Amino acid sequence: MVTVTEPGRRTAGSPDPAAPGRGRAVVSGAAHAVPAVMRQDALWDGYFAEHYANNPLAARVWRTAGIERRHGVVDPTVEDLSGVGTGARMERFVAEATPLGARAVSAALAEAGVAAADVGLFAVVSCTGYATPGLDILLARDLGMDPGVQRLVIGHMGCYAALPGLGAVSDFVVAHRRPAVLLCLELTSLHVQPPSETSRSATPTPADLQQMVAHALFSDAAAAVVVRPAATSEGGHDGTAAAPTSGLEVVDVVACTDPSTSDLMTWDVTDLGFRMGLSPKVPDVLSQHVLGLVDGLLGAHGLGIDDVAGWAVHPGGRRILEVAQERLGLDVAALAPSYEVLREHGNCSSATVLLVLEQLRQTEPLAPGDPVVAMAFGPGLTLYAALLRAV
Repeated sequence: MVTVTEPGRRTAGSPDPAAPGRGRAVVSGAAHAVPAVMRQDALWDGYFAEHYANNPLAARVWRTAGIERRHGVVDPTVEDLSGVGTGARMERFVAEATPLGARAVSAALAEAGVAAADVGLFAVVSCTGYATPGLDILLARDLGMDPGVQRLVIGHMGCYAALPGLGAVSDFVVAHRRPAVLLCLELTSLHVQPPSETSRSATPTPADLQQMVAHALFSDAAAAVVVRPAATSEGGHDGTAAAPTSGLEVVDVVACTDPSTSDLMTWDVTDLGFRMGLSPKVPDVLSQHVLGLVDGLLGAHGLGIDDVAGWAVHPGGRRILEVAQERLGLDVAALAPSYEVLREHGNCSSATVLLVLEQLRQTEPLAPGDPVVAMAFGPGLTLYAALLRAV
């Protein structure tokens, strides 16, 4: 993809992905798989109310999260992992993630009309579990991918990782004229943390509050997309591009990282799973950068915000969506797919923006040529945005 070091400024020598005659990558299949549903109020009443000794601050965080349902391989009202070591949690990750990922990838391949054996690159994104051999190897074997399939694992980038992953698989598709699969799979329910003494008191610390927010927001999901070369007169070397290709063309991917704020969002490996640090200052930092990032992305292609037909904004939380809406001058309807995913799924880390894109394609009428912008945010603090085009 094109590298943008400043809004609207291309790196010397990088080609324009929209230039006539250049190969294109198209998201032509998308699907997701989720574990058992858990109601937000039942999670509070059945576990977290006692976990936080009915702390009124925690209760308010849960009431205002904008979430009705979430999904988890571990339901804490049934099984409490807060005292379980990280090694056991990683073993559980492999056991739970493998069938969940297989369901998502199989459904995405079926929608795209691509056989598993024809996949040239399989990329797996996760920040919630690790193993070697990893999901890339285990799922490639179980799904019947070719032994020569190339594999890529993107780990510990956090909530925005789907978009650099999409850029990487799209580059492969353009260069090799073969289909690729991107799977984002996050099992945040494995990482419930034990309560501190102060979190159960009348004066919880800022770190306690950050854990309360994380426990109120995060959820499990596997989301997969199949990216194919667009149809050309020649077709791909394996014939997969000869048929008409419909979906969302990947036009450009850009990023902005503000390392001066790197301490505001963290994801630390501890002896008791992974622990989130999530400062309430995060929305303010995103507010400083989101408009410049989007203006630069669109301006490089002769577009403005009013030209965008669909928005897929990562619902990191309700306030994140409100900031994006305010800074970009959008009405609330423009972010309806994001609010719907937040309400029905919560924050599923890297998988979430793919869920929003899937929701957008199902509910918003897109005409050929309509621009779509996808955005996600995470540690760094980092903002990623992708420009897509309906085809």
